[in-house]
Amino acid sequence: MIITRTKKMEKILSSLEGTSSVYLFGCNACAEQCRTGGKAELDEMATLLKDSGFDVPGISLVDETCYNQLVKKEFRLKKSIRKSDAIVVLACGAGVKIVAENSDRAQLVIPALDTLFLASVDRHGRFFEGCSLCGECVLGETAGICPHTQCPKVLLNGPCGGAAEGMCEVNPECECAWLRIYNKLKEQGRLHLLKKISPPKDHSGSIQPRKVLLR
Repeated sequence: MIITRTKKMEKILSSLEGTSSVYLFGCNACAEQCRTGGKAELDEMATLLKDSGFDVPGISLVDETCYNQLVKKEFRLKKSIRKSDAIVVLACGAGVKIVAENSDRAQLVIPALDTLFLASVDRHGRFFEGCSLCGECVLGETAGICPHTQCPKVLLNGPCGGAAEGMCEVNPECECAWLRIYNKLKEQGRLHLLKKISPPKDHSGSIQPRKVLLR
């Protein structure tokens, strides 16, 4: 990512009006791979902020900014974080939330990024949306391919009939999800699963905010 005076950057600078010192948080996991919150991007952001008249007393690049214990430890070890007027976070929304929860009430916590989706990682730097976190997984019946996510129409019961040469009519760059499901189930000898009618999604399982407590 080349950090320049983009519309997003102008919004960040506007949010920082009235502050003088800005601490930076990055993420050495997903954001680093996406080149949106690793060391290089943190250094670029620090330079831009300094050129804009801000003091940058420090930078934190934690392994996973969405992991509360790691962020909490960073706050404990680096006193300059709490002494800053604001914190700019180059991580996903989950990382911004964790930093905000650990910050002082008077501190501004500003997201530098716009989070897009939960990704499946093909290899370093290649991310694909594969799960919508719906709370009602059907991957066992659809050969590991999620129609709720992979089908732009979110169809749960077979193809719409609008595919052209196997490609989705809504997103021609993508192969029809239900064609992929059919072909894979055929290879597995499980085409009978296509005769099963899936009921409408029960969205009560995805009422937000959600939590999981293992103890």
